[in-house]
Amino acid sequence: MKQFRFHRGIGTGLTLALAAPLLHAAAAVPTVDKGDVAWMLTSTLLVVLMTVPGLALFYGGLVRSKNVLSVLMQVLTVFSLLLLLWVAYGYSLAFSGGGALLGNFHKLFLHGVSKDTLAATFSAGVALPEYVFVAFQATFAGLTGALIVGAFAERIRFRAVLLFAAIWFTFAYLPIAHMVWAGPNGFLFARGALDFAGGTVVHINAGVAGLVGAWLVGPRLGFGREPMKPHNVTFTMVGAALLWVGWFGFNAGSNLEANAGAGLAFINTLLAAAAAVLAWLAVEAAMRGHASMVGGASGAVAGLVGITPACGTVGPMGAIVIGAVASFCCVWGVTRLKRRLRADDALDVFGVHGVGGIVGALLTGVFTAPGLGGTGAANYSVFRQLGVQALGVGITVLWSGVVSVLGYLVVKAVFGLRVPYEAEREGLDITSHGESAYDG
Repeated sequence: MKQFRFHRGIGTGLTLALAAPLLHAAAAVPTVDKGDVAWMLTSTLLVVLMTVPGLALFYGGLVRSKNVLSVLMQVLTVFSLLLLLWVAYGYSLAFSGGGALLGNFHKLFLHGVSKDTLAATFSAGVALPEYVFVAFQATFAGLTGALIVGAFAERIRFRAVLLFAAIWFTFAYLPIAHMVWAGPNGFLFARGALDFAGGTVVHINAGVAGLVGAWLVGPRLGFGREPMKPHNVTFTMVGAALLWVGWFGFNAGSNLEANAGAGLAFINTLLAAAAAVLAWLAVEAAMRGHASMVGGASGAVAGLVGITPACGTVGPMGAIVIGAVASFCCVWGVTRLKRRLRADDALDVFGVHGVGGIVGALLTGVFTAPGLGGTGAANYSVFRQLGVQALGVGITVLWSGVVSVLGYLVVKAVFGLRVPYEAEREGLDITSHGESAYDG
C-alpha cells in the first residue's frame, strides 16, 4: 500500500494527520474499522440535517411570511447544486494534488475513486473508504454555500443565487479548503494553521461573501423604516435545535474516527453552545430587560460557530470560554458592527458566522495551549500560533472578499441581482416560485 499521508504542525510540535487519498496496491492494507465507517456515515447524515431542514427552518422563520418559501428554496437548491459540483470537480481541486493554493484535475468526476480506494484518518494504518470521505466533505461544501443566502434574503433573484453559488464555490471555497486542509503543501496548512472543522473554510468564508452580497445587492425596500420582524420564531427555534444536533456530525465527524478525539470534539460542541446561549441571553436581559427566543437560538449558533475550528484541540473548559466569548462578540456583531457597516445583512450571516468564525479561529490559538487544557505540545507558543491564526483569518477575509465582489459583478451583468420593485413588494414566494407558504 503506497500511502499519501499529510501532517500539520500545531504550534511547535503537535501534529495531526489530515485525510488524503490512499492508492490501492498490493502492500499492507490499512485497517478499515466498521465503527469508524458507521460513525462517518452518521456524521454525514447529521450535516445534511444541519442544512435541510436545520438551516432552512432557521432562516425561514426569520424572514417575513411572503418570503419564507424563497429562503427554503435557496437553501435546498444551493445545497443540491454544490453537492453535484463537488463530485464533478470540487473534490479533485480541493483534495487531489499538492499545490499551495489549489489541487489538480486528476479526480474529475471522481475518476479513480472506487469501493477499493481509501482515505487516511488521523491514526497511522487506519483508513476510511474514499467514498465516505468524499460524501462527508461534500456536505461541508453544500452547507457553506447555503449559509450565504441569509445575507441577501428577501430581494435577490433565484437564478442569481445559483450562479453566484457556483462561482463562489469554485474560486473561494475550493482554494481556501485546499490551503487549510489538503496537505503539507497547502499554503496555510504548511504554516501550521489550526482549523479542525471549518472556522476559516466555512464560517469566515461564507460570512464575508454574505457581507459583500448585502452591500452589492442593496438593502430591502423599507429597511430601517418598516418593521421586518421574524414571521415564525417557532421555525427558528426548531431550525436552531436541528443545527445543534447536526453540528455534532460537523465537528465530531471531522475527527474521521470513532475514538477519544471524536469524544473531545463532541463534548466541546455541547458545552460551547450551552455557554453561548446563556451568554447571549444575559446580554439581552441586561440591554433590553428581557431575553428572547430569537436571541437564545442565535446564541446557540454563535457558540457552535466559535467552537468549530477549536473543537478537536481545546479542552472542555476552553470550549466554554470560547462559546461565551464568541456569543458576546456576535451580539456586538449583529447590533453595533452591523450599523457601522451599513449593510442590510438580513439574517446576520456576517454578524454570527463571520464574527464568530474570526473569534473562534483566534481563540483556537490560545486554548490549544496545554497549560489551558488544550492538546498542544509542551513547548507550544500561544503568541506564535495566534500569529498563524491571524494570517489564516486575514487571507480568508481577503480571498473571499475579492472573489465575492467579482462573482456578484459577473452575476449582475448576466442576470441582474435584484428582483423588480413590484416583485419585492408582493413577496418572492409568489413572484419567483408561484407558491405561497400559507394559502388558505
